Amino acid sequence: MAIKKNELYSSLWESCDKLRGGMDASQYKDYILTLLFVKYVTDKFKGQKYADINVPAGGSFDDLVALKNNKDIGEKMDKAIAKLAEANNLTGVIDNAKFFDNSKFGNGKDMVDTLTGLVSIFERPEFNFSNNKAGGDDILGDAYEYLMRNFATESGKSKGQFYTPAEVSRILAKVIGLGKVKNRNTTIYDPACGSGSLLIRAADEAPFDIAIYGQEKETTTAGLAKMNLVLHNKASGEIKSGNTFSNPQYLDNGALKRFDFVVANPPFSLKNWTDGLQEFGRFDGYDDRPPEKNGDYAWLLHILKSLKPTGKAAVILPHGVLFRGNAEESLRRNIIDRGYIKGIIGLPANLFYGTGIPACIIVMDKEDAAERQGMGGGIFMIDASHDFVKDGPKNRLRERDIHKIVQTFVNRIEDDPKYARFVPMEEIKVKNGYNLNIPRYIDSGDAEDEQSIDAHLNGGIPAGDVDSLKRYWDIFPGLKNKLFKKFRAGYYQLKVEKDEIRSAIFNDEEFKAYAEQIDNAFDAWLKKSSKKLMNIDGTVDVKKFIIELSESLINEFRHIELVDFYDVYQVLLAYWQETMSDDVFVLKYDGYMAGAEIVKIFKKESKNGSASSPTGKNDGKKKAEPKEIGWEGKLLPKIVIERVYFAKEQAEIERAEQVVAESESRLEEFVEENSGEGSVLAEYTKEESEDLDAKKIATKLKELKKQKTSGKSEEYEVLAKYTELADTAKKQAGIVKELNKALDESVKNKYAELTEKEIKDLLVKQKWSFDIFEGIKSLYDTTSHKIATRVTELADRYENTLPDLEATVADYETKVKNHLKEMGFTF
Repeated sequence: MAIKKNELYSSLWESCDKLRGGMDASQYKDYILTLLFVKYVTDKFKGQKYADINVPAGGSFDDLVALKNNKDIGEKMDKAIAKLAEANNLTGVIDNAKFFDNSKFGNGKDMVDTLTGLVSIFERPEFNFSNNKAGGDDILGDAYEYLMRNFATESGKSKGQFYTPAEVSRILAKVIGLGKVKNRNTTIYDPACGSGSLLIRAADEAPFDIAIYGQEKETTTAGLAKMNLVLHNKASGEIKSGNTFSNPQYLDNGALKRFDFVVANPPFSLKNWTDGLQEFGRFDGYDDRPPEKNGDYAWLLHILKSLKPTGKAAVILPHGVLFRGNAEESLRRNIIDRGYIKGIIGLPANLFYGTGIPACIIVMDKEDAAERQGMGGGIFMIDASHDFVKDGPKNRLRERDIHKIVQTFVNRIEDDPKYARFVPMEEIKVKNGYNLNIPRYIDSGDAEDEQSIDAHLNGGIPAGDVDSLKRYWDIFPGLKNKLFKKFRAGYYQLKVEKDEIRSAIFNDEEFKAYAEQIDNAFDAWLKKSSKKLMNIDGTVDVKKFIIELSESLINEFRHIELVDFYDVYQVLLAYWQETMSDDVFVLKYDGYMAGAEIVKIFKKESKNGSASSPTGKNDGKKKAEPKEIGWEGKLLPKIVIERVYFAKEQAEIERAEQVVAESESRLEEFVEENSGEGSVLAEYTKEESEDLDAKKIATKLKELKKQKTSGKSEEYEVLAKYTELADTAKKQAGIVKELNKALDESVKNKYAELTEKEIKDLLVKQKWSFDIFEGIKSLYDTTSHKIATRVTELADRYENTLPDLEATVADYETKVKNHLKEMGFTF
């Protein structure tokens, strides 16, 4: 049975609640990730010969389970994990998180209960990694990455540097050409590897397994990196602990070992990099050394020294390395003159967890350095600093941003001078004195929206403003003449009323016809992709699958000018991450008939209404019992089944709901009319709220009915009418409830009747394509609104001339003076 990655992620993050509050995220991450590692290798390798990881007797997760409620659980957990470490030469790597720690887990029974509860979490069915069949698709490795990203977010600036965002890692991996390597002896190295995410993403880009080497100063973080490698099926990769400058771990005959590729995201502007420094020739041939209190160029020179003569590297550094003076300027000149820098990519600010400052990717290439040394060479620059989305406290690159950066860099696309350009060496060396600050070469700012004094004085909309919308007029040649007419030389006037601008645009035949191009492009993609989408099985390579789908989609939309194909790409990839990838995992392992299955939805709550003890402690409260609160289709949402098979019933419910809404509206109107101060219903309001007390009204109404009078009182009439309206609304609401209940049961029964052919059709054409197309259609809607908004903005701006405004003001001033004069005031 397949496990959905989003379900696994939420369960893992839930487990962190058992420790959250007791210690900082930078600490409790080590315990959660260690237990995840032990559970995974036990499920995958225990009892297997020649496995990547040897799981010895007494060193498995099963042995940790046996320690639950043991008074010495902390000490014995440490010993069990130490056995696992010893059996795999990982001592000091995977056994750094000590569970026998009173300062973290308390004393005596507190420690026993907390650690027992923590181990119990990983006994849940969703953590049975031997049965979920998900290992081949890096779902566990991705879950590990998910946890580290969340830990980095919670750890804050000072302790979040162990993790490089996966989005940035993927860019580095792609821009240095790892996807094109042919030599199976290729090596890759990260001298400041942190938890290994950057190194792993880079190695993943190669078409086959390559040799991985990483060094990390912090011993505990180096352990995380090694565990990360194992969870990503890269157990043979080497991770060593130590200071890269004072104790480099990778040497070859007394010199720094050289590699084919290097990727790095070192700590920015490291102040103590010279402590215990051993040079190993890093600075040979340079006139200066890096500043003692800033290690940015120390990392850069270490990376260059660690590259083979044909080596390539990508390193993340703060923007200061591009323009700072003194020793760094001297080093920058030397590196540029040697032709080592192939490209520079400016990134948005606040991407990284250790700092909020903007950074850049420096791409280096020794192999083709000679071509860049002379004035005929140059450096390719990209300013991607404006393309991102806010994500909590950080900024994040979207899939479209990543794809745009990579495609622009790899193919050296220069069609947008505000985004990227190839900068000749003459411009860099002669005109700008070796200063590489990106804004010197790329002006990515928006053009200033200038005001026309002439238009404000004499009326009309400047022709320059109207003509700035040329891309739209080229596509809709008749729309410009429909909206504007000549007013005077160089100025236009609106041809329609201002409040009719939007309808004039949206009803334009050319405009509506263009929308059909969106439909046709999507239909073409769906037709080409349907066979692939309807034949997913255990052989599908999920990573290649989404790449092929997305590239095919881009090709269909590449020539549709009013919709950015990078945005179309984003729609698909966002939907993939949120929904579709989980669906494909299920199809790969369980087949299409999983679409006929439903799953119950439970909510955990204790009988006395309080949450159960998070650590499994016997606190005297009743344990939570799962309460069923609903159900949903495993692959096909109820809404899809309802839309396709029960449209008639849905329409009936909508009509009934409309009746309810009308009845409730009449009731609310009646209550409002009769609830004012001194009115009949005022005295029937509940003390604790503004709601009417229906029980009190019913009792009073009975009393009034019994009274023998010649006519009914006003109070009786009001209470009776209220009761009648309330009863009608309640009765109609009950009808809606019964209709919904009947529909729900019919939909549930329909799942069991579905054939595989129906499921494929529903999944591809009614779920996936429906949702994806809605996202793409919204892009065109947004574009169309931009035209209308800009035209309306110009109409508003120049609607009244300055003389007209002055005349209006003078008129108002005269009226005010006359009013004051009539009131006896003079001034």
